[in-house]
Amino acid sequence: MDYDLNVLEQGCEELGITLNEVQKQQFITFYEYLVEKNKVMNLTGITEFQEVLVKHFLDSLACVKAVDMNKINKIMDIGTGAGFPGVPLKIAFPHLEACLLDSLKKRVNFLEETFELLKLEDITAIHGRAEEFAKNKVYREQYDLCVSRAVANLATLSEYCLPYVKVGGMFIPYKSGEIDKEVKGSKKAVKVLGGEIEDVVKFELPGTDIGRSFVKIHKVKNTAKKY
Repeated sequence: MDYDLNVLEQGCEELGITLNEVQKQQFITFYEYLVEKNKVMNLTGITEFQEVLVKHFLDSLACVKAVDMNKINKIMDIGTGAGFPGVPLKIAFPHLEACLLDSLKKRVNFLEETFELLKLEDITAIHGRAEEFAKNKVYREQYDLCVSRAVANLATLSEYCLPYVKVGGMFIPYKSGEIDKEVKGSKKAVKVLGGEIEDVVKFELPGTDIGRSFVKIHKVKNTAKKY
């Protein structure tokens, strides 16, 4: 099948990302496998190719607006679902050592098959709850960056994610809609968890009027053991 990758290429160009032919093929293969598996399990409501390019792939990669991915080595993706943003970030930045966590075993199996299919190395998927793995010293405060596109209030999401971030690292949640009030309401929780809200980066997805935001949260001190 002949796929038109213009939207992805232009979007990446805007983001300062250059994809080689291998990476472009990985995105296509990922799309095909996602759609194939989606017929038997619920992975995504978005299946049209151009829409997936924008709303899943470019949306995942857009966090370069908030962080220099070339300075990141280890990344954790909490509540990854069908692999967003973790898989697109790993494809675009192969140097990353990535861990993707999801609470549904079927999705984790899908991700493991995807990694093999795309020949991705230094990427793992783990099955479980964020709060359980956060207590495990193998994962706790081990990551330069924690990302999440999971739908949860920022205060709650911070409690799930900040324990994974090492001091000096960052937590960047992917948010849509109007979030100023939510950011304001989460400041106390973020501080208690050892984080500090530095900035909110707002933008629109390429070629759409869909508003997105990244909240830049720096980890300034260790998270208390009870969290």
